[in-house]
Amino acid sequence: MDVISYETKLVTSPSLSDYADYRIYLKDFYQYKRKTERSYSYTVFSARADIKSPNYLKLVIESKRNLSDEMAIKFAKALGLDKEQTQEFVVMVKFGQATKNEERNLFLRELAEMRVKKKIQSGEIKQEIWENIPSWITWVVYEMADLKGADLESDSLHQLLRGNVKPAEVKEALQKLLESGELEKDPLTGEIRKTRDVTKTRDDIPVQLVKKLQSELIQVGMDSLYHDDPTEREFGALTLSLTKEEFEKLKFELRHLRKRVHKDVAVNRKEGKGDRVYQLNLQLFPITKI
Repeated sequence: MDVISYETKLVTSPSLSDYADYRIYLKDFYQYKRKTERSYSYTVFSARADIKSPNYLKLVIESKRNLSDEMAIKFAKALGLDKEQTQEFVVMVKFGQATKNEERNLFLRELAEMRVKKKIQSGEIKQEIWENIPSWITWVVYEMADLKGADLESDSLHQLLRGNVKPAEVKEALQKLLESGELEKDPLTGEIRKTRDVTKTRDDIPVQLVKKLQSELIQVGMDSLYHDDPTEREFGALTLSLTKEEFEKLKFELRHLRKRVHKDVAVNRKEGKGDRVYQLNLQLFPITKI
């Protein structure tokens, strides 16, 4: 469901998995309870959380207090969360309170993984989709089929990914790509090559799985920022004030650019192998509220 303001419209109890900011979740939860339980108050919440301070929830919502792991668990009890939801809430709190970008990205990735697994367990995401696209490593291994001299069955293949992954993860990704038919092995030469464009199926990937993949790639980008020489990467940023029309136009142009680059590179790879696998991220997102 969409995250909405419960101050103006009452629909249903806010769903934890719809939120990334735990303070907004707490605010919406409190507003919902105030509308559905006449006697509900900050004091009632504190009592259910076994907290002495009667207005601690208010202070947290207003960013005047943070939550320790122990306090987050108490909050989860007052929120009526089960064991799995409590773990999710604790990670969301850690993500919201992390002060370093690397830490925030790690917690965001963990949060995305937890939510994907929940979707699989509930049947909202099919198990076969998860198995065929388990992580960003799948995309990289797929592209490595176009590298000069790359032996995809080599035990040291993971070293080409600069130690970011384990050998077993690379082997698993390769095996699944072969089983699903995105890659095939020539019976005569032993060469592993692409059979079709796996990226064309991205529109069919569930939203939660897309978020998981994107959070993983954000972490890979952070690794590059700190470990790669500036001459080997290109990171840039623009902060812009846009109208709705300008935003839609820019979003369209970025999508067109992505498709054009992908098409051009695909044509070039038919003529010859590449030297390295690169990751191109195009990001356009709001920083201020409307």
